[in-house]
Amino acid sequence: MQQPRTPRGAVAGILLALGTALAPTAAMPAGAYPSEPIRIIVGYQAGGPTDLTARLLASKLQASLGQPVVVENKVGAGSNIASEYVASATPDGYTLLLAAAPITMTKYLYKGLKFDVQKSFEPVANVMNAPAVLAVSTKLPVRDLKSLIALAKQRPGSLTFGSSGAGGSQHLAGELLKQKAGIDMLHIPYKGASGALTDLMTGTVDMVFMTSMSALPALKSGNPRALAVASKKRLPQMPQLPTMDESGLPGFEADSWNGLLAPAGTPKPILDRLNAEVNKALASPDLREKLESQGAIVVGGSREEFRQYLKQEVERWGTVFKTVKIAL
Repeated sequence: MQQPRTPRGAVAGILLALGTALAPTAAMPAGAYPSEPIRIIVGYQAGGPTDLTARLLASKLQASLGQPVVVENKVGAGSNIASEYVASATPDGYTLLLAAAPITMTKYLYKGLKFDVQKSFEPVANVMNAPAVLAVSTKLPVRDLKSLIALAKQRPGSLTFGSSGAGGSQHLAGELLKQKAGIDMLHIPYKGASGALTDLMTGTVDMVFMTSMSALPALKSGNPRALAVASKKRLPQMPQLPTMDESGLPGFEADSWNGLLAPAGTPKPILDRLNAEVNKALASPDLREKLESQGAIVVGGSREEFRQYLKQEVERWGTVFKTVKIAL
């Protein structure tokens, strides 16, 4: 017995319904984003400068986007665990990374990484910059960079410098100082900026390149003793502090920064929306005041500007690693 035929119009309707149901979420209109909580992943310990920046930004984004914005700390492997996690996340705008300077150095330090900062992520916005400040223990008999270098040459290999972790921006700054000043020092890595600062204040380590954001209150108090800032210009929050260039090491620059990244493949309308909201947050007087009072320099700007900045940083550190040998 012959089965009754389904009318062509009904078949077309079924196919249309199936096509709509199976359409990728990336085709959703930009106005539908966000419709669920957003996570900002941080590769550093809670309470550190990157974590603080993430939580200040999350609060503003939550208010403007109308969805919870939660900060999650995935600490380990020089922030590589967090970077790999976000790089492999679904590119839908709901899992983001607040990256820091070391992400542009990792390709020169680690083998077998599952991400590349320029290929695995989409830039959302640069958030802030925090120049490194060379600070020494008050127990050390030096008050400027020249006297520190002289002391290090008198005691080769005996002076120590701490950092927030092997392979990070503070570690690299110390290695650059060794190279440019022609001195030998012992590196003491910590599991975060707070531990390095605590031991510097007690004299357990002799010096640390502290990010201005993590140590400004202590630096202003005089313990530890700030010698110079590793940036082109003097730090607005400490205008009396000379630059490394002014102190006798021309062209010495080292800083930390935080910028928001999304997994590669995230739809452009979502990226543009996030960029606009981040810039809106950074323009708010209360957020700017909080960041600047901690020693940060607020940046912001377009996605393309951040893309070019990442490219320049990768190339700059590539040049550095041709001469500075670091084994992790």
